[in-house]
Amino acid sequence: MRLVSLFSATASSKAEVFKSRLSVPVFSRAFSAISLAVLFSSFSASYVSANDDFATCTSALEQKAQQQGVSQQTIDAIFPSLIHQDNVIKYDRSQPEFVQTFPGYFSKRVTEWRTNKGKEMYAKHKTLLQKLNDKYGVPPHYLLAFWGLETNFGNYKGKMPVLDSLATLACDKRRSSYFTQEFLVAVKLFEREKLNREEMVGSWAGAMGHTQFMPSAYTHYAIDGDGDGQINLWASEEDALSSAANFLSNLGWEAGFRWGREVQLPNDFNYQLSGYKNRQSLSEWNDIGIKRTDGSELGNADTSAYVIVPAGHQGPAFIAYKNFRVIMRWNNSEFYAISVGVLADKISGASGIQAPLPDLPAYSRKDIIALQGKLNTLGFDVGKPDGIIGPATREGIRNYQLANKMIADGFPGLDVMNALDISLEKRSS
Repeated sequence: MRLVSLFSATASSKAEVFKSRLSVPVFSRAFSAISLAVLFSSFSASYVSANDDFATCTSALEQKAQQQGVSQQTIDAIFPSLIHQDNVIKYDRSQPEFVQTFPGYFSKRVTEWRTNKGKEMYAKHKTLLQKLNDKYGVPPHYLLAFWGLETNFGNYKGKMPVLDSLATLACDKRRSSYFTQEFLVAVKLFEREKLNREEMVGSWAGAMGHTQFMPSAYTHYAIDGDGDGQINLWASEEDALSSAANFLSNLGWEAGFRWGREVQLPNDFNYQLSGYKNRQSLSEWNDIGIKRTDGSELGNADTSAYVIVPAGHQGPAFIAYKNFRVIMRWNNSEFYAISVGVLADKISGASGIQAPLPDLPAYSRKDIIALQGKLNTLGFDVGKPDGIIGPATREGIRNYQLANKMIADGFPGLDVMNALDISLEKRSS
């Protein structure tokens, strides 16, 4: 039935194109009609093939679901109406044209609106949040920060049909094993929680609800926070907050410890000491002159910590503790983890980042590819140019900076781009 309806829509649009050409000479009209027929025939054949592949794949998924104990009632409610989502494949394959720098990322996420809304949500859920803190050791402002960054406190949970999206990705060769498992878990969730397809919407990759849990996280860590006997991360804010606390606790959250903090680095700081691999105790960082933003001592403790300079030596610096890495287990991005930490601080009444954010352009991927190519040419091996600023690229930049008596922060600042004579691509207006 889906095949017929899509063909009908396509045939109609093709007919409109054909009608618009009736004013051209007869030979052109005849040629256009022949070309259109060939084009439509080719499109139809390729679509039938793709549709057959998806149907074959979902049939195999249906058998797996049955083997794993999914009821026939659930099978009948889900599998006959699965639709291949072409946009999901486009999103999975797409790469951003521009590379996000920390100032651009942070300023769009840690906003006054999110801060004020977080405080409002704290007042609404204060009793529950305190209970969760007592049970799991995760303070309220962190749960609120995750909620704010994931879905704007539930204002945007995604619009893609989760079951369709996951089935599409399961039937795609690139990451089939992972998404097959996630799809089957989502089917079982549908059955276990008595959900309906209309409410099961989320991100194109299948993340769901207020806190954007993948199905496996939903299954293992989501809990009933409002006591109604159902775990619904779309409809229940209490379920979502309780599940987030349980998830973070299981990820290793250390009660009584911060995520980290903004710091002042000494003028002679050796930026080669930054990064996760250079962890030291708080006492050792204190001894080399790192201070809090108000100029006071970091303090003496055995707590393991490391220094992060996400925007290079001209931007803010942070010292990160174990809970910072726990945040990164939720989303493996230092930018994200800093944003969660600072937003949490602001919701609890702190003032946010003190150091100014440098004015950096949004580099295009071509800019970074050009940078990587130039570094390779000069003997600073960063691997195959791919437009991604990963560890190898940062190490190459750092080695280039050292060789040229620059501050070796491993960051592609404008000073590095200018020194390497990289002509930056302009963002179109």
